Amino acid sequence: MSLLTRSRLAGVSRPLRAPVAGVRRGWRAFTARLAGPAARVQRLTKPMLAPITPLGYWAVIVALGAGVAALLLGWIELAGVAIVLLLSVLAAIGFVLGRPSYRVSVDLASLRVVVGERATGGISVQSASARSTAPSQIELPVGRAVAAFTVPRLDPGELHEESFTIPTQRRAVLPLGPVRSVRRDPLDLLRREVTWTEPEEIFVHPRTVRLDNSSTGFVRDLEGLATRDLSNDDVSFHALREYVPGDDLRYVHWRSTARTNRLMIRQFEETRRSQFVIVVSTRPDEYAGDDEFELGIAVAASLSRSAQVDGKEVTVYTTDARLAGPTPASLLDGYSRVEPSPAGPNLVERVRVVAADSPAASVVALITGSRTPLEQLRLASVRVPTMARSFAIRAAAAEELSRKSVGDFQMLTVPVLEELPRAMRAVSA
Repeated sequence: MSLLTRSRLAGVSRPLRAPVAGVRRGWRAFTARLAGPAARVQRLTKPMLAPITPLGYWAVIVALGAGVAALLLGWIELAGVAIVLLLSVLAAIGFVLGRPSYRVSVDLASLRVVVGERATGGISVQSASARSTAPSQIELPVGRAVAAFTVPRLDPGELHEESFTIPTQRRAVLPLGPVRSVRRDPLDLLRREVTWTEPEEIFVHPRTVRLDNSSTGFVRDLEGLATRDLSNDDVSFHALREYVPGDDLRYVHWRSTARTNRLMIRQFEETRRSQFVIVVSTRPDEYAGDDEFELGIAVAASLSRSAQVDGKEVTVYTTDARLAGPTPASLLDGYSRVEPSPAGPNLVERVRVVAADSPAASVVALITGSRTPLEQLRLASVRVPTMARSFAIRAAAAEELSRKSVGDFQMLTVPVLEELPRAMRAVSA
């Protein structure tokens, strides 16, 4: 295309740009003016349309379509279909009219259970109306499931109770509730719900085993327990010794110095406390399957629970999170929420972060699955804080209980949770 032709086309297109831009501005202004009324209409119609189920919407759509087709084509059969569907929707309104008046409460034996145990509880529904209430259905969502109970006609003040049992097969946090009463028509075209309670959570803790006081490792602490190690600056006085160059003169024992005619220095017993750090991998590619992943979580939970019961400070890191809990129960709540994290860092990268966050750690336990290479575990052990003692536990359901040592670093293979105490005695040996 020549330069002259392009200039002519440009000259023709310039006058067209202004009308197009004006149309666009007008359309934007029109839609902006409609936004406010449309929002108000939506707020007004939403409560009215909420009871309509997907099947109800389809019934209305098919009825309207059949009615239009009957008018255009003159088919009496289609008109009959439209009339029947519309009458069905209108008849369904009578089943959902009215709001029950209840006092509803949910009582649970415990909000915390262990995998394999059953969570038990009950629902109490009491009529709060001055007249008899019609029968209705009560629904209790539990996780992805829904438990349904039928409440009969209740006289004023009458109480109806139902009990329920929740089986727990896997570690999880199960949302419980909210309890809602439901009215629906026989064809399920309309469904009206009223919520009566607030949602709660049931914590399904991993299984744990009690361990001996074997996961030791200490650091100096002013509030710890006295040991046989001697120090020059602590709070528990132990003995005297003769001064050597470099000693702090603040600890000179002047009475003994005057009696012996030599400078005598106080010695103290070190006080120590255990700082236990657990790093549990949650990358699914490091485990042979879901059962092995759950075994790794159960091993970590057993270590942390036993350490906290023994009064040790415990910090738990997963691949992408840090679990906090001042008590064993609250820390187990955190374990209940742990999920696989495929995109998280590997064990070596995570231990590097842990070393920066917890430089005072005295013991570091690395928990992973059977698919983690042993070279990676050895490399991770090098990344732990300098003064910390470290060991690794592999959750390997298809292998046997074993122990491998590389210098001071020990790697344990645990096939079942019940073998963990025996494995930990090997670590402390």
